[in-house]
Amino acid sequence: MKYDGKNVPKVTAKGDGLTAQQILELAEKHGIPLQNQPELARILAQVPVGETIPEELYVAVAEVIAFAWFLSDKSPDNQSET
Repeated sequence: MKYDGKNVPKVTAKGDGLTAQQILELAEKHGIPLQNQPELARILAQVPVGETIPEELYVAVAEVIAFAWFLSDKSPDNQSET
């Protein structure tokens, strides 16, 4: 997922098997925090790449984003625009 702190998060990549492993390796390589939530991942896998997450998942996804920000010491207010 991608979240810019302003808009609804979007699904940016998904896959299973080898593709999923490559996504995880890239995330780790770039210091992107990972959280293991198989049920949420299964539901998000149904969302097309490039689409925003459905409203029903806002709370669950917000928890994941908060976790990632906590681990990386970031918040929407501390992120620079690129």
